[in-house]
Amino acid sequence: MMKKIFTSLLLFLALIISVESRFITLHGSDHTADNLISDGISSVNNVEKSTTASFQRQSYYLPEGVCEETYGFLPCTKTVFGNLFLIIIYGGLMLVAARLLSTGSELLLEILGPGIVGGLFLPMLGALPDALLILVSGISGSKEVAQEQVLVGMGLLAGSTVMLLTLLWGSCILLGKCDIEDSTAVDLKDTKRLSLLGSGVTVDIWTKYASWIMIISVVPFIIVQLPQILHINSGRHLVVLISLIVSVALLISYCLYQVFQPWIQRRKLAYAKHSHIMSGVLRHLDLVDRLMTDDDSPNIAAIKKIFRSLDLDDDETLSIHELRALVIGIHFAEEIALDKDEDVQKMLSDFDTSRDGCVDETEFVKGISIWLNKARPHKKIHKFYQHTRKEHDQLLDKSDEVVEGVENPKWVSIKAGLLLLLGAAIAAAFADPLVDSVNNFSTATSIPPFFISFIVLPLATNSSEAVSALIFASRKKKRTASLTYSEIYGAVTMNNILCLSVFLALVYARGLSWDFSAEVLVILIVCVVMGLFTSFRTTFPLWTCSVAYVLYPFSLVLVYLLDYKFGWT
Repeated sequence: MMKKIFTSLLLFLALIISVESRFITLHGSDHTADNLISDGISSVNNVEKSTTASFQRQSYYLPEGVCEETYGFLPCTKTVFGNLFLIIIYGGLMLVAARLLSTGSELLLEILGPGIVGGLFLPMLGALPDALLILVSGISGSKEVAQEQVLVGMGLLAGSTVMLLTLLWGSCILLGKCDIEDSTAVDLKDTKRLSLLGSGVTVDIWTKYASWIMIISVVPFIIVQLPQILHINSGRHLVVLISLIVSVALLISYCLYQVFQPWIQRRKLAYAKHSHIMSGVLRHLDLVDRLMTDDDSPNIAAIKKIFRSLDLDDDETLSIHELRALVIGIHFAEEIALDKDEDVQKMLSDFDTSRDGCVDETEFVKGISIWLNKARPHKKIHKFYQHTRKEHDQLLDKSDEVVEGVENPKWVSIKAGLLLLLGAAIAAAFADPLVDSVNNFSTATSIPPFFISFIVLPLATNSSEAVSALIFASRKKKRTASLTYSEIYGAVTMNNILCLSVFLALVYARGLSWDFSAEVLVILIVCVVMGLFTSFRTTFPLWTCSVAYVLYPFSLVLVYLLDYKFGWT
Protein backbone atom coordinates (compact mmCIF):
# COMPACT_ATOMS: atom_id res chain seq x y z
CA MET A 1 0.00 0.00 0.00
CA MET A 2 2.74 2.44 0.97
CA LYS A 3 4.60 1.67 -2.24
CA LYS A 4 1.51 2.56 -4.28
CA ILE A 5 1.10 5.81 -2.38
CA PHE A 6 4.69 6.94 -2.92
CA THR A 7 4.51 5.91 -6.58
CA SER A 8 1.40 8.04 -7.00
CA LEU A 9 3.11 11.00 -5.34
CA LEU A 10 6.16 10.66 -7.60
CA LEU A 11 3.94 10.57 -10.68
CA PHE A 12 2.13 13.64 -9.40
CA LEU A 13 5.41 15.51 -8.90
CA ALA A 14 6.47 14.62 -12.43
CA LEU A 15 3.15 15.96 -13.67
CA ILE A 16 3.71 19.20 -11.76
CA ILE A 17 7.10 19.70 -13.39
CA SER A 18 5.81 19.05 -16.92
CA VAL A 19 2.71 21.23 -16.54
CA GLU A 20 4.62 24.07 -14.92
CA SER A 21 7.30 23.96 -17.60
CA ARG A 22 4.62 24.24 -20.26
CA PHE A 23 2.99 27.09 -18.31
CA ILE A 24 6.23 29.06 -18.04
CA THR A 25 7.03 28.51 -21.73
CA LEU A 26 3.66 29.78 -22.91
CA HIS A 27 3.53 32.87 -20.73
CA GLY A 28 7.22 33.63 -21.10
CA SER A 29 6.89 33.76 -24.89
CA ASP A 30 3.90 36.10 -24.63
CA HIS A 31 5.73 38.64 -22.51
CA THR A 32 8.78 38.52 -24.74
CA ALA A 33 6.70 39.30 -27.83
CA ASP A 34 5.10 42.28 -26.12
CA ASN A 35 8.48 43.90 -25.45
CA LEU A 36 10.09 43.48 -28.88
CA ILE A 37 9.14 47.00 -30.05
CA SER A 38 9.08 50.21 -28.08
CA ASP A 39 7.85 53.61 -29.35
CA GLY A 40 9.44 55.59 -26.52
CA ILE A 41 6.05 56.78 -25.27
CA SER A 42 4.54 53.54 -24.12
CA SER A 43 7.71 52.87 -22.13
CA VAL A 44 6.80 55.75 -19.86
CA ASN A 45 3.33 54.33 -19.43
CA ASN A 46 4.88 50.94 -18.72
CA VAL A 47 6.86 52.46 -15.83
CA GLU A 48 3.66 53.89 -14.39
CA LYS A 49 1.86 50.58 -14.89
CA SER A 50 4.65 48.63 -13.24
CA THR A 51 4.60 50.98 -10.26
CA THR A 52 0.85 50.57 -9.94
CA ALA A 53 1.14 46.78 -10.33
CA SER A 54 3.61 46.58 -7.46
CA PHE A 55 0.90 47.87 -5.16
CA GLN A 56 -1.88 45.84 -6.78
CA ARG A 57 -0.04 42.57 -6.22
CA GLN A 58 -0.52 43.07 -2.52
CA SER A 59 -4.29 42.96 -3.11
CA TYR A 60 -4.14 39.71 -5.10
CA TYR A 61 -3.93 41.37 -8.52
CA LEU A 62 -2.98 39.09 -11.37
CA PRO A 63 -2.70 39.91 -15.10
CA GLU A 64 -5.60 38.72 -17.22
CA GLY A 65 -5.20 35.12 -18.31
CA VAL A 66 -2.67 34.35 -15.54
CA CYS A 67 -3.60 32.33 -12.46
CA GLU A 68 -2.00 32.32 -9.04
CA GLU A 69 0.12 29.24 -8.31
CA THR A 70 -0.62 27.70 -4.92
CA TYR A 71 2.50 27.85 -2.73
CA GLY A 72 4.19 29.58 -5.66
CA PHE A 73 5.00 26.37 -7.56
CA LEU A 74 1.96 24.06 -7.88
CA PRO A 75 0.43 24.15 -11.37
CA CYS A 76 -2.62 26.25 -12.10
CA THR A 77 -4.72 27.07 -15.13
CA LYS A 78 -7.69 29.17 -16.20
CA THR A 79 -9.13 26.55 -18.57
CA VAL A 80 -12.14 24.40 -17.78
CA PHE A 81 -10.54 21.04 -18.52
CA GLY A 82 -7.27 22.02 -16.85
CA ASN A 83 -9.02 22.83 -13.58
CA LEU A 84 -11.19 19.74 -13.85
CA PHE A 85 -8.02 17.66 -14.19
CA LEU A 86 -6.48 19.36 -11.15
CA ILE A 87 -9.64 18.80 -9.11
CA ILE A 88 -9.45 15.08 -9.93
CA ILE A 89 -5.74 14.91 -9.00
CA TYR A 90 -6.06 16.87 -5.76
CA GLY A 91 -9.29 15.07 -4.89
CA GLY A 92 -7.53 11.74 -5.39
CA LEU A 93 -4.78 12.83 -3.02
CA MET A 94 -7.38 13.80 -0.42
CA LEU A 95 -8.81 10.30 -0.84
CA VAL A 96 -5.33 8.83 -0.21
CA ALA A 97 -5.09 10.99 2.92
CA ALA A 98 -8.46 9.73 4.15
CA ARG A 99 -7.39 6.10 3.66
CA LEU A 100 -4.11 6.66 5.49
CA LEU A 101 -5.93 8.23 8.41
CA SER A 102 -8.38 5.32 8.48
CA THR A 103 -5.61 2.70 8.42
CA GLY A 104 -3.62 4.48 11.13
CA SER A 105 -6.73 4.73 13.30
CA GLU A 106 -7.42 1.00 13.00
CA LEU A 107 -3.87 0.23 14.07
CA LEU A 108 -4.26 2.48 17.11
CA LEU A 109 -7.44 0.60 17.88
CA GLU A 110 -5.32 -2.54 18.37
CA ILE A 111 -3.28 -0.84 21.09
CA LEU A 112 -5.66 1.47 22.93
CA GLY A 113 -9.07 -0.13 22.43
CA PRO A 114 -12.39 1.24 21.21
CA GLY A 115 -13.00 3.60 24.12
CA ILE A 116 -10.26 6.17 23.53
CA VAL A 117 -9.50 5.57 19.88
CA GLY A 118 -12.99 4.68 18.74
CA GLY A 119 -14.62 7.42 20.75
CA LEU A 120 -12.19 10.26 20.18
CA PHE A 121 -9.76 9.67 17.34
CA LEU A 122 -11.73 7.68 14.78
CA PRO A 123 -14.70 10.08 14.45
CA MET A 124 -12.44 13.14 14.40
CA LEU A 125 -9.94 11.72 11.94
CA GLY A 126 -12.78 10.64 9.66
CA ALA A 127 -13.93 14.26 9.49
CA LEU A 128 -10.40 15.72 9.32
CA PRO A 129 -10.19 16.09 5.49
CA ASP A 130 -13.52 17.96 5.47
CA ALA A 131 -12.43 20.16 8.38
CA LEU A 132 -9.13 21.05 6.70
CA LEU A 133 -10.84 21.95 3.42
CA ILE A 134 -13.28 24.17 5.30
CA LEU A 135 -10.41 25.80 7.20
CA VAL A 136 -8.26 26.63 4.16
CA SER A 137 -11.28 27.90 2.22
CA GLY A 138 -11.31 31.06 4.31
CA ILE A 139 -8.06 31.33 6.22
CA SER A 140 -5.95 33.04 3.54
CA GLY A 141 -6.31 36.19 1.47
CA SER A 142 -8.16 39.38 2.23
CA LYS A 143 -11.47 39.42 4.03
CA GLU A 144 -13.28 39.87 0.72
CA VAL A 145 -11.47 36.91 -0.86
CA ALA A 146 -12.17 34.76 2.21
CA GLN A 147 -15.85 35.68 2.11
CA GLU A 148 -16.06 34.36 -1.45
CA GLN A 149 -13.97 31.25 -0.86
CA VAL A 150 -15.87 30.06 2.24
CA LEU A 151 -18.67 29.13 -0.16
CA VAL A 152 -16.47 26.15 -1.02
CA GLY A 153 -16.34 25.17 2.65
CA MET A 154 -20.08 25.57 3.10
CA GLY A 155 -20.69 23.58 -0.09
CA LEU A 156 -18.51 20.75 1.24
CA LEU A 157 -20.22 20.78 4.65
CA ALA A 158 -23.69 20.70 3.14
CA GLY A 159 -22.72 18.29 0.36
CA SER A 160 -21.16 15.73 2.72
CA THR A 161 -24.18 15.72 5.01
CA VAL A 162 -26.69 15.50 2.18
CA MET A 163 -24.75 12.82 0.26
CA LEU A 164 -24.43 10.57 3.33
CA LEU A 165 -28.12 10.83 4.23
CA THR A 166 -29.52 10.57 0.71
CA LEU A 167 -27.45 8.78 -1.94
CA LEU A 168 -25.49 6.57 0.46
CA TRP A 169 -28.46 5.90 2.77
CA GLY A 170 -30.68 4.86 -0.13
CA SER A 171 -27.99 2.75 -1.79
CA CYS A 172 -27.46 0.80 1.44
CA ILE A 173 -31.18 -0.06 1.43
CA LEU A 174 -30.90 -1.38 -2.12
CA LEU A 175 -27.79 -3.47 -1.42
CA GLY A 176 -28.83 -4.68 2.02
CA LYS A 177 -32.51 -5.50 1.37
CA CYS A 178 -33.90 -8.83 2.60
CA ASP A 179 -37.39 -10.31 2.68
CA ILE A 180 -39.62 -8.68 5.31
CA GLU A 181 -41.61 -11.17 7.37
CA ASP A 182 -43.63 -10.13 10.42
CA SER A 183 -42.35 -6.54 10.05
CA THR A 184 -38.70 -7.68 10.24
CA ALA A 185 -36.13 -8.29 7.51
CA VAL A 186 -34.95 -11.91 7.51
CA ASP A 187 -31.17 -12.27 7.38
CA LEU A 188 -29.72 -13.52 4.09
CA LYS A 189 -33.16 -14.12 2.55
CA ASP A 190 -33.74 -12.04 -0.58
CA THR A 191 -36.38 -13.73 -2.75
CA LYS A 192 -38.86 -10.86 -3.24
CA ARG A 193 -36.51 -8.96 -5.53
CA LEU A 194 -37.63 -5.33 -5.86
CA SER A 195 -40.80 -5.57 -3.82
CA LEU A 196 -41.39 -2.07 -2.43
CA LEU A 197 -43.17 -3.37 0.67
CA GLY A 198 -41.98 -6.98 0.90
CA SER A 199 -38.21 -6.36 1.06
CA GLY A 200 -36.07 -3.96 3.05
CA VAL A 201 -33.67 -3.54 5.95
CA THR A 202 -34.02 -3.89 9.72
CA VAL A 203 -31.69 -2.23 12.24
CA ASP A 204 -31.44 -2.48 16.03
CA ILE A 205 -32.61 0.02 18.62
CA TRP A 206 -29.10 1.42 19.13
CA THR A 207 -29.17 2.68 15.56
CA LYS A 208 -32.34 4.63 16.41
CA TYR A 209 -30.44 6.30 19.23
CA ALA A 210 -27.72 7.33 16.77
CA SER A 211 -30.31 9.08 14.61
CA TRP A 212 -31.62 10.96 17.67
CA ILE A 213 -28.11 12.19 18.40
CA MET A 214 -27.82 13.31 14.78
CA ILE A 215 -30.96 15.43 15.15
CA ILE A 216 -29.56 17.09 18.29
CA SER A 217 -26.36 17.96 16.39
CA VAL A 218 -28.23 20.50 14.19
CA VAL A 219 -28.92 22.80 17.19
CA PRO A 220 -25.90 25.09 16.43
CA PHE A 221 -27.24 25.64 12.89
CA ILE A 222 -30.54 26.85 14.34
CA ILE A 223 -28.82 29.17 16.82
CA VAL A 224 -26.61 30.84 14.21
CA GLN A 225 -29.65 31.45 12.00
CA LEU A 226 -31.72 33.20 14.70
CA PRO A 227 -30.77 36.78 13.63
CA GLN A 228 -31.89 36.02 10.06
CA ILE A 229 -35.07 34.32 11.25
CA LEU A 230 -35.95 37.22 13.60
CA HIS A 231 -34.66 39.89 11.16
CA ILE A 232 -32.20 41.27 13.71
CA ASN A 233 -29.19 43.11 12.28
CA SER A 234 -27.28 43.81 15.49
CA GLY A 235 -25.38 41.24 17.52
CA ARG A 236 -24.88 38.76 14.67
CA HIS A 237 -21.19 38.38 15.47
CA LEU A 238 -22.08 37.52 19.07
CA VAL A 239 -24.59 34.92 17.91
CA VAL A 240 -21.85 33.27 15.82
CA LEU A 241 -19.72 33.04 18.98
CA ILE A 242 -22.60 31.55 21.00
CA SER A 243 -23.26 29.00 18.27
CA LEU A 244 -19.54 28.13 18.21
CA ILE A 245 -19.54 27.53 21.98
CA VAL A 246 -22.63 25.30 21.72
CA SER A 247 -21.08 23.39 18.81
CA VAL A 248 -17.83 22.76 20.70
CA ALA A 249 -19.79 21.69 23.79
CA LEU A 250 -21.75 19.18 21.70
CA LEU A 251 -18.51 17.92 20.16
CA ILE A 252 -16.97 17.29 23.58
CA SER A 253 -20.18 15.65 24.84
CA TYR A 254 -20.39 13.37 21.81
CA CYS A 255 -16.77 12.27 22.16
CA LEU A 256 -17.26 11.54 25.88
CA TYR A 257 -20.37 9.56 25.03
CA GLN A 258 -18.41 7.53 22.52
CA VAL A 259 -15.63 6.91 25.04
CA PHE A 260 -17.96 5.54 27.68
CA GLN A 261 -20.45 3.91 25.31
CA PRO A 262 -18.35 2.65 22.37
CA TRP A 263 -21.17 0.52 21.01
CA ILE A 264 -20.41 1.18 17.35
CA GLN A 265 -16.85 -0.08 17.76
CA ARG A 266 -18.01 -3.07 19.80
CA ARG A 267 -20.50 -3.93 17.07
CA LYS A 268 -17.65 -3.93 14.58
CA LEU A 269 -15.77 -6.28 16.85
CA ALA A 270 -18.80 -8.58 17.21
CA TYR A 271 -19.12 -8.77 13.42
CA ALA A 272 -15.40 -9.51 13.05
CA LYS A 273 -15.61 -12.27 15.66
CA HIS A 274 -18.56 -13.87 13.88
CA SER A 275 -16.76 -13.77 10.53
CA HIS A 276 -13.69 -15.37 12.07
CA ILE A 277 -15.74 -18.12 13.71
CA MET A 278 -17.37 -18.82 10.34
CA SER A 279 -14.04 -18.96 8.50
CA GLY A 280 -12.48 -21.15 11.20
CA VAL A 281 -15.27 -23.70 11.01
CA LEU A 282 -15.04 -23.80 7.22
CA ARG A 283 -11.28 -24.25 7.31
CA HIS A 284 -11.56 -27.06 9.85
CA LEU A 285 -14.29 -28.89 7.91
CA ASP A 286 -12.47 -28.39 4.61
CA LEU A 287 -9.54 -30.30 6.08
CA VAL A 288 -11.92 -33.18 6.90
CA ASP A 289 -13.47 -33.27 3.42
CA ARG A 290 -13.29 -30.86 0.51
CA LEU A 291 -16.23 -28.46 0.82
CA MET A 292 -16.11 -26.94 -2.66
CA THR A 293 -16.10 -28.51 -6.09
CA ASP A 294 -13.79 -27.56 -8.96
CA ASP A 295 -16.29 -24.95 -10.20
CA ASP A 296 -16.31 -23.27 -6.73
CA SER A 297 -19.82 -24.46 -5.84
CA PRO A 298 -20.68 -26.16 -2.50
CA ASN A 299 -19.89 -29.87 -2.42
CA ILE A 300 -23.28 -31.07 -1.14
CA ALA A 301 -22.23 -34.73 -0.85
CA ALA A 302 -19.21 -33.84 1.27
CA ILE A 303 -21.27 -31.52 3.51
CA LYS A 304 -23.85 -34.27 4.13
CA LYS A 305 -21.06 -36.73 4.92
CA ILE A 306 -19.62 -34.30 7.49
CA PHE A 307 -23.08 -33.85 9.00
CA ARG A 308 -23.43 -37.58 9.53
CA SER A 309 -20.00 -37.76 11.16
CA LEU A 310 -20.98 -34.99 13.58
CA ASP A 311 -24.34 -36.60 14.42
CA LEU A 312 -23.00 -38.78 17.22
CA ASP A 313 -26.39 -40.09 18.43
CA ASP A 314 -27.73 -40.75 14.90
CA ASP A 315 -30.95 -38.78 15.50
CA GLU A 316 -30.49 -36.88 12.19
CA THR A 317 -30.03 -33.58 14.02
CA LEU A 318 -27.09 -31.75 15.59
CA SER A 319 -27.79 -30.72 19.16
CA ILE A 320 -26.10 -27.85 20.93
CA HIS A 321 -23.81 -30.37 22.64
CA GLU A 322 -22.71 -31.85 19.31
CA LEU A 323 -22.05 -28.36 17.94
CA ARG A 324 -20.04 -27.61 21.06
CA ALA A 325 -17.95 -30.74 20.47
CA LEU A 326 -17.21 -29.44 16.97
CA VAL A 327 -16.12 -26.04 18.29
CA ILE A 328 -13.92 -27.56 21.00
CA GLY A 329 -12.19 -29.60 18.34
CA ILE A 330 -11.29 -26.49 16.36
CA HIS A 331 -7.98 -25.08 17.51
CA PHE A 332 -8.57 -21.61 16.09
CA ALA A 333 -10.86 -20.76 19.04
CA GLU A 334 -7.95 -21.29 21.43
CA GLU A 335 -5.58 -19.26 19.28
CA ILE A 336 -7.64 -16.08 19.54
CA ALA A 337 -9.22 -16.79 22.94
CA LEU A 338 -12.85 -16.62 21.83
CA ASP A 339 -15.73 -17.79 24.01
CA LYS A 340 -16.67 -21.33 22.96
CA ASP A 341 -20.25 -20.99 24.24
CA GLU A 342 -20.59 -17.79 22.22
CA ASP A 343 -19.23 -19.58 19.15
CA VAL A 344 -21.82 -22.35 19.52
CA GLN A 345 -24.65 -19.85 19.91
CA LYS A 346 -23.55 -18.01 16.78
CA MET A 347 -23.48 -21.23 14.76
CA LEU A 348 -26.89 -22.24 16.09
CA SER A 349 -28.29 -18.80 15.27
CA ASP A 350 -27.06 -18.99 11.67
CA PHE A 351 -28.02 -22.62 10.99
CA ASP A 352 -31.20 -23.20 13.02
CA THR A 353 -33.73 -21.46 10.75
CA SER A 354 -36.64 -23.42 12.28
CA ARG A 355 -35.65 -22.18 15.76
CA ASP A 356 -36.22 -25.60 17.38
CA GLY A 357 -32.87 -25.63 19.19
CA CYS A 358 -31.11 -28.10 16.88
CA VAL A 359 -29.83 -28.31 13.28
CA ASP A 360 -31.10 -30.91 10.83
CA GLU A 361 -29.28 -32.02 7.68
CA THR A 362 -31.10 -29.57 5.38
CA GLU A 363 -30.33 -26.62 7.68
CA PHE A 364 -26.71 -27.71 8.00
CA VAL A 365 -26.23 -27.99 4.23
CA LYS A 366 -27.93 -24.64 3.65
CA GLY A 367 -25.94 -22.92 6.42
CA ILE A 368 -22.57 -24.23 5.22
CA SER A 369 -23.47 -23.30 1.62
CA ILE A 370 -24.27 -19.71 2.65
CA TRP A 371 -20.95 -19.48 4.52
CA LEU A 372 -19.11 -20.84 1.49
CA ASN A 373 -20.73 -18.23 -0.74
CA LYS A 374 -19.35 -15.54 1.58
CA ALA A 375 -15.91 -17.09 1.32
CA ARG A 376 -16.08 -17.39 -2.49
CA PRO A 377 -14.72 -13.84 -3.26
CA HIS A 378 -11.49 -14.84 -1.50
CA LYS A 379 -11.03 -17.83 -3.88
CA LYS A 380 -9.67 -20.15 -1.20
CA ILE A 381 -11.11 -20.99 2.22
CA HIS A 382 -7.75 -20.53 3.96
CA LYS A 383 -7.44 -17.04 2.41
CA PHE A 384 -10.89 -16.22 3.74
CA TYR A 385 -9.72 -17.40 7.17
CA GLN A 386 -6.61 -15.21 7.00
CA HIS A 387 -8.70 -12.21 5.92
CA THR A 388 -11.21 -12.59 8.76
CA ARG A 389 -8.47 -13.13 11.31
CA LYS A 390 -6.75 -9.94 10.21
CA GLU A 391 -10.08 -8.08 10.35
CA HIS A 392 -10.72 -9.43 13.84
CA ASP A 393 -7.24 -8.55 15.05
CA GLN A 394 -7.59 -4.98 13.80
CA LEU A 395 -10.83 -4.50 15.75
CA LEU A 396 -9.89 -6.52 18.82
CA ASP A 397 -11.22 -4.89 21.99
CA LYS A 398 -8.11 -4.26 24.08
CA SER A 399 -10.20 -3.13 27.04
CA ASP A 400 -10.59 -6.84 27.81
CA GLU A 401 -7.00 -7.84 26.99
CA VAL A 402 -3.56 -6.66 27.94
CA VAL A 403 -1.42 -4.75 25.50
CA GLU A 404 1.15 -7.53 25.55
CA GLY A 405 -1.32 -9.55 23.45
CA VAL A 406 -0.33 -7.43 20.45
CA GLU A 407 2.74 -8.63 18.65
CA ASN A 408 5.37 -5.86 18.82
CA PRO A 409 3.05 -3.09 20.13
CA LYS A 410 5.85 -0.50 19.94
CA TRP A 411 6.25 -0.99 16.18
CA VAL A 412 2.46 -0.97 15.69
CA SER A 413 2.29 2.36 17.56
CA ILE A 414 5.09 3.84 15.45
CA LYS A 415 3.50 2.63 12.22
CA ALA A 416 0.12 4.03 13.24
CA GLY A 417 1.66 7.36 14.14
CA LEU A 418 3.51 7.59 10.82
CA LEU A 419 0.38 6.76 8.83
CA LEU A 420 -1.62 9.37 10.74
CA LEU A 421 1.07 12.01 10.27
CA LEU A 422 1.41 11.24 6.56
CA GLY A 423 -2.35 11.31 6.06
CA ALA A 424 -2.74 14.57 7.95
CA ALA A 425 0.22 16.11 6.06
CA ILE A 426 -1.21 15.17 2.64
CA ALA A 427 -4.65 16.48 3.62
CA ALA A 428 -3.19 19.73 4.91
CA ALA A 429 -0.88 20.21 1.91
CA PHE A 430 -3.44 19.63 -0.82
CA ALA A 431 -6.56 21.11 0.77
CA ASP A 432 -5.59 24.65 -0.30
CA PRO A 433 -4.77 23.80 -3.96
CA LEU A 434 -8.01 21.81 -4.18
CA VAL A 435 -10.00 24.84 -3.01
CA ASP A 436 -8.12 27.07 -5.48
CA SER A 437 -8.88 24.66 -8.33
CA VAL A 438 -12.56 24.63 -7.41
CA ASN A 439 -12.64 28.44 -7.44
CA ASN A 440 -10.76 28.60 -10.77
CA PHE A 441 -13.11 26.00 -12.27
CA SER A 442 -16.05 28.04 -11.00
CA THR A 443 -14.66 31.17 -12.69
CA ALA A 444 -14.00 29.33 -15.96
CA THR A 445 -17.47 27.76 -16.12
CA SER A 446 -19.51 30.48 -14.34
CA ILE A 447 -20.86 27.74 -12.06
CA PRO A 448 -21.12 28.93 -8.42
CA PRO A 449 -18.37 27.30 -6.31
CA PHE A 450 -20.97 26.11 -3.82
CA PHE A 451 -22.48 23.66 -6.31
CA ILE A 452 -19.08 22.34 -7.41
CA SER A 453 -17.97 21.67 -3.84
CA PHE A 454 -21.45 20.34 -2.96
CA ILE A 455 -21.33 17.67 -5.67
CA VAL A 456 -17.63 16.91 -6.25
CA LEU A 457 -15.68 17.33 -3.01
CA PRO A 458 -17.73 14.90 -0.85
CA LEU A 459 -16.85 12.15 -3.34
CA ALA A 460 -13.18 12.62 -2.42
CA THR A 461 -13.44 13.19 1.32
CA ASN A 462 -16.20 10.66 2.11
CA SER A 463 -15.55 7.91 -0.44
CA SER A 464 -13.78 5.64 2.06
CA GLU A 465 -16.75 5.80 4.44
CA ALA A 466 -19.14 5.25 1.54
CA VAL A 467 -17.33 2.15 0.24
CA SER A 468 -17.10 0.68 3.75
CA ALA A 469 -20.82 1.28 4.35
CA LEU A 470 -21.82 -0.30 1.04
CA ILE A 471 -19.68 -3.38 1.70
CA PHE A 472 -21.23 -3.90 5.13
CA ALA A 473 -24.75 -3.33 3.76
CA SER A 474 -24.24 -5.99 1.09
CA ARG A 475 -23.86 -8.63 3.83
CA LYS A 476 -27.68 -8.60 4.12
CA LYS A 477 -27.90 -9.06 7.87
CA LYS A 478 -29.47 -7.02 10.65
CA ARG A 479 -26.16 -6.77 12.48
CA THR A 480 -24.26 -5.34 9.51
CA ALA A 481 -27.17 -3.07 8.54
CA SER A 482 -27.17 -1.64 12.05
CA LEU A 483 -23.44 -1.05 11.85
CA THR A 484 -23.78 0.61 8.44
CA TYR A 485 -26.43 3.10 9.47
CA SER A 486 -24.84 3.79 12.85
CA GLU A 487 -21.67 4.84 11.05
CA ILE A 488 -23.61 7.01 8.58
CA TYR A 489 -25.42 8.83 11.38
CA GLY A 490 -22.16 9.14 13.31
CA ALA A 491 -20.38 10.66 10.29
CA VAL A 492 -23.18 13.20 9.82
CA THR A 493 -23.10 14.06 13.52
CA MET A 494 -19.36 14.70 13.35
CA ASN A 495 -19.85 16.87 10.25
CA ASN A 496 -22.51 18.89 12.05
CA ILE A 497 -20.41 19.59 15.13
CA LEU A 498 -16.71 19.29 14.28
CA CYS A 499 -16.79 20.77 10.78
CA LEU A 500 -19.33 23.39 11.80
CA SER A 501 -17.12 24.33 14.77
CA VAL A 502 -14.21 24.93 12.40
CA PHE A 503 -16.44 26.92 10.06
CA LEU A 504 -17.89 29.09 12.85
CA ALA A 505 -14.44 29.70 14.33
CA LEU A 506 -13.25 30.84 10.90
CA VAL A 507 -16.23 33.18 10.45
CA TYR A 508 -15.83 34.65 13.95
CA ALA A 509 -12.03 35.06 13.84
CA ARG A 510 -12.02 36.77 10.44
CA GLY A 511 -15.16 38.80 10.99
CA LEU A 512 -16.93 37.26 7.99
CA SER A 513 -20.64 37.64 7.33
CA TRP A 514 -22.87 34.66 8.07
CA ASP A 515 -24.97 34.66 4.93
CA PHE A 516 -25.75 31.01 4.29
CA SER A 517 -29.48 30.80 5.03
CA ALA A 518 -30.34 28.63 2.02
CA GLU A 519 -27.45 26.23 2.66
CA VAL A 520 -28.29 25.87 6.36
CA LEU A 521 -31.95 25.31 5.51
CA VAL A 522 -30.97 22.41 3.25
CA ILE A 523 -28.88 20.82 6.00
CA LEU A 524 -31.70 21.25 8.52
CA ILE A 525 -34.34 19.81 6.19
CA VAL A 526 -32.31 16.72 5.26
CA CYS A 527 -31.08 16.01 8.82
CA VAL A 528 -34.46 16.54 10.46
CA VAL A 529 -36.48 14.70 7.82
CA MET A 530 -34.15 11.68 7.71
CA GLY A 531 -33.57 11.83 11.48
CA LEU A 532 -37.29 11.76 12.32
CA PHE A 533 -37.92 9.23 9.56
CA THR A 534 -35.35 6.83 11.05
CA SER A 535 -35.78 7.47 14.79
CA PHE A 536 -39.28 6.02 15.13
CA ARG A 537 -38.86 2.77 13.24
CA THR A 538 -36.33 -0.02 12.85
CA THR A 539 -37.52 -1.62 9.59
CA PHE A 540 -37.23 0.25 6.30
CA PRO A 541 -39.00 -1.24 3.27
CA LEU A 542 -37.46 -0.75 -0.15
CA TRP A 543 -39.74 2.19 -0.98
CA THR A 544 -38.04 4.27 1.73
CA CYS A 545 -34.88 4.61 -0.36
CA SER A 546 -36.87 6.75 -2.80
CA VAL A 547 -37.39 9.31 -0.01
CA ALA A 548 -33.63 9.58 0.43
CA TYR A 549 -32.90 9.74 -3.30
CA VAL A 550 -35.47 12.51 -3.90
CA LEU A 551 -33.93 14.68 -1.18
CA TYR A 552 -30.62 15.01 -3.06
CA PRO A 553 -31.85 16.83 -6.21
CA PHE A 554 -34.39 18.63 -4.03
CA SER A 555 -31.51 20.09 -1.99
CA LEU A 556 -29.70 21.39 -5.07
CA VAL A 557 -32.84 22.90 -6.59
CA LEU A 558 -33.83 24.51 -3.29
CA VAL A 559 -30.47 26.25 -2.84
CA TYR A 560 -30.52 27.45 -6.44
CA LEU A 561 -34.03 28.88 -6.15
CA LEU A 562 -33.48 30.55 -2.79
CA ASP A 563 -30.09 32.06 -3.65
CA TYR A 564 -30.40 32.89 -7.33
CA LYS A 565 -34.15 33.38 -7.84
CA PHE A 566 -35.36 34.77 -4.52
CA GLY A 567 -32.11 36.54 -3.60
CA TRP A 568 -31.48 35.06 -0.16
CA THR A 569 -27.73 35.57 -0.57
